[in-house]
Amino acid sequence: MQGESGANAPEDESVAGDRATPSEPPPTPPASQAGPPASERPPASSQRPGETLAEVQAEATRLKDALLRTAADFDNFRKRTRRELEEARRNGREDLLRALLPVFDNLERAIQSAQRTSDVKAMTEGLTMVQRQFIDALGREGIARIPTVGRPFDPGLHEAIQQVETGEHDPGTVIAEVQPGYTQGERLLRAAMVVVARGKPDDDASNGDSSSEAAN
Repeated sequence: MQGESGANAPEDESVAGDRATPSEPPPTPPASQAGPPASERPPASSQRPGETLAEVQAEATRLKDALLRTAADFDNFRKRTRRELEEARRNGREDLLRALLPVFDNLERAIQSAQRTSDVKAMTEGLTMVQRQFIDALGREGIARIPTVGRPFDPGLHEAIQQVETGEHDPGTVIAEVQPGYTQGERLLRAAMVVVARGKPDDDASNGDSSSEAAN
């Protein structure tokens, strides 16, 4: 009995040794094959791919409709603004014409009276009255005549068509008006055509030149 137990002892030790040896851990995959950490992985979507595509297409359709409505609204705004500007210009012209029609009526009456009378003074007074009425009508529309004679030449308001040498006026002074000019507020409607004074040559210098020529 003892011999059998002694013979079996080595086998028991080898079995015990196998049981005591811990199991080896599974091999670690390479870094290139390993996925991102769990904290960096996107959450799993519960939507199916078909549903996501349908939502994107619906959003694109909604944005396209909104863009078309915006473009249509802008086109309507542009057309409405153009109509309003044209209407404002037309109303402005109509207001000016209504203000000038009485002037034309009186001018026609003055011409008819001049054809029937030989009184030059009365005809002149009638025409002067019409001219005054015309100036008043323009003034109500904000149109004013540009001052010229006796004023310094202003290239922004005057157009010089001639320069005259004179000693009676300072150089650059307007001495005559050929055609009146008008402004409406700060806007120039028409520049006034004027004649501008120019200084005469220096008489002393000319006398000195003549003296030097005589000495030679």
